[in-house]
Amino acid sequence: MSFNSFLKIFLPKDRIFYHLFEQVADNLLLMGERLTQAVNAGTPEKRQSLIKEIENLEHVNDDLTHKIFIELGQNFITPFDREDIHYLATTLDDVADFIHGSSKRMHLYKIPLVNDGISKLAELVYKAVAELKKAIYELRNMRNLRNITEACVRINSLENHADDVYDNAIAFVFENEKDAVTVIKMRETLQALETATDKCEDAANVLETIIIKYA
Repeated sequence: MSFNSFLKIFLPKDRIFYHLFEQVADNLLLMGERLTQAVNAGTPEKRQSLIKEIENLEHVNDDLTHKIFIELGQNFITPFDREDIHYLATTLDDVADFIHGSSKRMHLYKIPLVNDGISKLAELVYKAVAELKKAIYELRNMRNLRNITEACVRINSLENHADDVYDNAIAFVFENEKDAVTVIKMRETLQALETATDKCEDAANVLETIIIKYA
Protein backbone atom coordinates (compact mmCIF):
# COMPACT_ATOMS: atom_id res chain seq x y z
CA MET A 1 0.00 0.00 0.00
CA SER A 2 1.41 3.38 -0.95
CA PHE A 3 1.82 6.14 1.61
CA ASN A 4 -0.90 8.22 -0.07
CA SER A 5 -3.34 5.30 0.04
CA PHE A 6 -2.50 4.74 3.70
CA LEU A 7 -2.95 8.43 4.47
CA LYS A 8 -6.42 8.46 2.90
CA ILE A 9 -7.64 6.11 5.62
CA PHE A 10 -7.03 8.82 8.21
CA LEU A 11 -8.43 11.75 6.28
CA PRO A 12 -11.91 12.89 7.38
CA LYS A 13 -14.71 11.88 5.02
CA ASP A 14 -17.00 14.76 6.01
CA ARG A 15 -18.41 15.18 2.55
CA ILE A 16 -19.35 11.53 2.26
CA PHE A 17 -21.20 11.34 5.59
CA TYR A 18 -22.92 14.69 5.18
CA HIS A 19 -23.91 13.86 1.62
CA LEU A 20 -25.35 10.49 2.62
CA PHE A 21 -27.32 11.94 5.53
CA GLU A 22 -28.67 14.67 3.26
CA GLN A 23 -29.78 12.00 0.78
CA VAL A 24 -31.56 10.19 3.61
CA ALA A 25 -33.27 13.44 4.62
CA ASP A 26 -34.42 14.07 1.04
CA ASN A 27 -35.71 10.52 0.77
CA LEU A 28 -37.61 10.73 4.07
CA LEU A 29 -39.28 13.96 3.02
CA LEU A 30 -40.39 12.31 -0.21
CA MET A 31 -41.73 9.35 1.76
CA GLY A 32 -43.66 11.72 4.04
CA GLU A 33 -45.07 13.53 1.04
CA ARG A 34 -46.18 10.29 -0.60
CA LEU A 35 -47.73 9.17 2.70
CA THR A 36 -49.97 12.22 2.92
CA GLN A 37 -50.90 11.78 -0.73
CA ALA A 38 -51.76 8.12 -0.16
CA VAL A 39 -53.89 8.95 2.87
CA ASN A 40 -55.85 11.50 0.86
CA ALA A 41 -55.94 9.55 -2.42
CA GLY A 42 -59.30 9.66 -4.17
CA THR A 43 -59.27 6.06 -5.38
CA PRO A 44 -57.93 2.71 -4.08
CA GLU A 45 -55.83 2.37 -7.24
CA LYS A 46 -54.14 5.74 -6.68
CA ARG A 47 -53.48 4.90 -3.03
CA GLN A 48 -51.99 1.52 -3.95
CA SER A 49 -49.68 3.17 -6.49
CA LEU A 50 -48.45 5.68 -3.90
CA ILE A 51 -47.96 2.96 -1.27
CA LYS A 52 -45.87 1.00 -3.78
CA GLU A 53 -43.76 4.11 -4.29
CA ILE A 54 -43.28 4.42 -0.53
CA GLU A 55 -42.09 0.81 -0.46
CA ASN A 56 -39.53 1.55 -3.17
CA LEU A 57 -38.35 4.64 -1.29
CA GLU A 58 -37.95 2.57 1.86
CA HIS A 59 -35.60 0.27 -0.06
CA VAL A 60 -33.64 3.34 -1.18
CA ASN A 61 -33.34 4.35 2.46
CA ASP A 62 -32.06 0.88 3.40
CA ASP A 63 -29.35 1.20 0.74
CA LEU A 64 -28.31 4.64 2.00
CA THR A 65 -28.17 3.41 5.60
CA HIS A 66 -26.03 0.47 4.48
CA LYS A 67 -23.65 2.89 2.72
CA ILE A 68 -23.33 4.95 5.90
CA PHE A 69 -22.42 1.84 7.87
CA ILE A 70 -19.86 0.82 5.23
CA GLU A 71 -18.23 4.27 5.37
CA LEU A 72 -18.26 4.09 9.14
CA GLY A 73 -16.36 0.82 9.02
CA GLN A 74 -13.83 2.03 6.45
CA ASN A 75 -12.95 5.47 7.85
CA PHE A 76 -10.86 5.98 10.95
CA ILE A 77 -11.70 9.68 11.28
CA THR A 78 -15.33 10.82 11.18
CA PRO A 79 -16.94 14.30 11.36
CA PHE A 80 -18.52 13.46 14.72
CA ASP A 81 -18.63 10.51 17.12
CA ARG A 82 -18.98 7.13 15.47
CA GLU A 83 -21.69 6.17 17.95
CA ASP A 84 -23.69 9.28 17.05
CA ILE A 85 -23.34 8.58 13.32
CA HIS A 86 -24.55 5.02 13.87
CA TYR A 87 -27.43 6.09 16.10
CA LEU A 88 -28.53 8.88 13.77
CA ALA A 89 -28.50 6.52 10.78
CA THR A 90 -30.44 3.92 12.77
CA THR A 91 -33.11 6.31 14.01
CA LEU A 92 -33.60 7.80 10.55
CA ASP A 93 -33.96 4.29 9.16
CA ASP A 94 -36.59 3.63 11.84
CA VAL A 95 -38.55 6.66 10.62
CA ALA A 96 -38.55 5.21 7.10
CA ASP A 97 -39.58 1.80 8.40
CA PHE A 98 -42.61 3.15 10.25
CA ILE A 99 -43.71 5.40 7.38
CA HIS A 100 -43.60 2.33 5.16
CA GLY A 101 -45.19 0.17 7.85
CA SER A 102 -48.16 2.48 8.33
CA SER A 103 -48.81 2.74 4.60
CA LYS A 104 -48.45 -1.03 4.25
CA ARG A 105 -51.05 -1.58 6.95
CA MET A 106 -53.52 0.68 5.15
CA HIS A 107 -53.07 -1.49 2.07
CA LEU A 108 -53.02 -4.94 3.69
CA TYR A 109 -55.91 -4.22 6.04
CA LYS A 110 -57.93 -2.78 3.16
CA ILE A 111 -58.97 0.28 5.13
CA PRO A 112 -61.58 1.80 2.78
CA LEU A 113 -61.98 5.22 4.37
CA VAL A 114 -59.20 7.07 6.09
CA ASN A 115 -60.46 8.77 9.23
CA ASP A 116 -59.48 12.18 10.51
CA GLY A 117 -56.94 10.73 12.95
CA ILE A 118 -54.96 8.95 10.24
CA SER A 119 -54.98 12.05 8.05
CA LYS A 120 -53.77 14.29 10.88
CA LEU A 121 -51.03 11.88 11.95
CA ALA A 122 -49.78 11.53 8.37
CA GLU A 123 -49.55 15.31 8.14
CA LEU A 124 -47.62 15.46 11.42
CA VAL A 125 -45.19 12.81 10.16
CA TYR A 126 -44.60 14.88 7.03
CA LYS A 127 -43.99 18.04 9.06
CA ALA A 128 -41.58 16.20 11.38
CA VAL A 129 -39.44 14.81 8.53
CA ALA A 130 -39.42 18.27 6.96
CA GLU A 131 -37.89 19.61 10.19
CA LEU A 132 -35.40 16.74 10.23
CA LYS A 133 -34.28 17.69 6.75
CA LYS A 134 -33.72 21.31 7.83
CA ALA A 135 -31.61 20.20 10.80
CA ILE A 136 -29.57 17.62 8.89
CA TYR A 137 -28.67 20.10 6.16
CA GLU A 138 -27.28 22.43 8.86
CA LEU A 139 -24.85 19.76 10.11
CA ARG A 140 -22.42 20.24 7.23
CA ASN A 141 -21.18 23.65 8.40
CA MET A 142 -22.35 23.83 12.03
CA ARG A 143 -22.70 27.59 11.61
CA ASN A 144 -26.39 27.96 12.40
CA LEU A 145 -26.78 25.83 15.49
CA ARG A 146 -29.93 27.73 16.46
CA ASN A 147 -31.60 26.45 13.28
CA ILE A 148 -30.85 22.88 14.32
CA THR A 149 -32.06 23.49 17.86
CA GLU A 150 -35.26 25.16 16.70
CA ALA A 151 -35.99 22.33 14.28
CA CYS A 152 -35.50 19.80 17.08
CA VAL A 153 -37.84 21.77 19.36
CA ARG A 154 -40.50 21.81 16.63
CA ILE A 155 -40.11 18.04 16.17
CA ASN A 156 -40.65 17.56 19.90
CA SER A 157 -43.77 19.70 19.73
CA LEU A 158 -45.07 17.76 16.71
CA GLU A 159 -44.50 14.48 18.55
CA ASN A 160 -46.46 15.74 21.56
CA HIS A 161 -49.28 16.80 19.24
CA ALA A 162 -49.18 13.37 17.60
CA ASP A 163 -49.67 11.75 21.03
CA ASP A 164 -52.84 13.78 21.55
CA VAL A 165 -54.14 13.05 18.05
CA TYR A 166 -53.47 9.35 18.53
CA ASP A 167 -55.25 9.22 21.90
CA ASN A 168 -58.29 11.05 20.54
CA ALA A 169 -58.41 8.92 17.39
CA ILE A 170 -58.22 5.68 19.37
CA ALA A 171 -60.96 6.90 21.72
CA PHE A 172 -63.14 7.73 18.71
CA VAL A 173 -62.58 4.29 17.15
CA PHE A 174 -63.38 2.47 20.40
CA GLU A 175 -66.55 4.49 20.86
CA ASN A 176 -67.89 4.31 17.31
CA GLU A 177 -66.61 1.09 15.75
CA LYS A 178 -68.41 -2.09 16.80
CA ASP A 179 -66.42 -4.59 14.75
CA ALA A 180 -63.46 -5.84 16.82
CA VAL A 181 -61.31 -6.71 13.78
CA THR A 182 -61.74 -3.21 12.35
CA VAL A 183 -60.79 -1.73 15.71
CA ILE A 184 -57.54 -3.72 15.71
CA LYS A 185 -56.75 -2.69 12.12
CA MET A 186 -57.31 0.97 12.86
CA ARG A 187 -55.36 0.87 16.10
CA GLU A 188 -52.30 -0.73 14.50
CA THR A 189 -52.32 1.75 11.62
CA LEU A 190 -52.66 4.71 13.95
CA GLN A 191 -49.97 3.32 16.22
CA ALA A 192 -47.48 2.93 13.35
CA LEU A 193 -48.05 6.55 12.33
CA GLU A 194 -47.63 7.81 15.88
CA THR A 195 -44.48 5.72 16.31
CA ALA A 196 -43.03 7.36 13.19
CA THR A 197 -43.21 10.69 15.01
CA ASP A 198 -41.54 9.08 18.05
CA LYS A 199 -38.66 8.00 15.82
CA CYS A 200 -38.39 11.54 14.43
CA GLU A 201 -38.00 12.74 18.00
CA ASP A 202 -35.31 10.09 18.62
CA ALA A 203 -33.39 11.41 15.59
CA ALA A 204 -33.81 14.96 16.86
CA ASN A 205 -32.36 13.90 20.22
CA VAL A 206 -29.27 12.55 18.44
CA LEU A 207 -28.90 15.80 16.52
CA GLU A 208 -29.08 17.77 19.77
CA THR A 209 -26.40 15.51 21.27
CA ILE A 210 -24.14 16.14 18.28
CA ILE A 211 -24.40 19.92 18.44
CA ILE A 212 -23.83 19.93 22.21
CA LYS A 213 -20.58 18.01 21.72
CA TYR A 214 -19.33 20.01 18.76
CA ALA A 215 -20.75 23.49 19.26
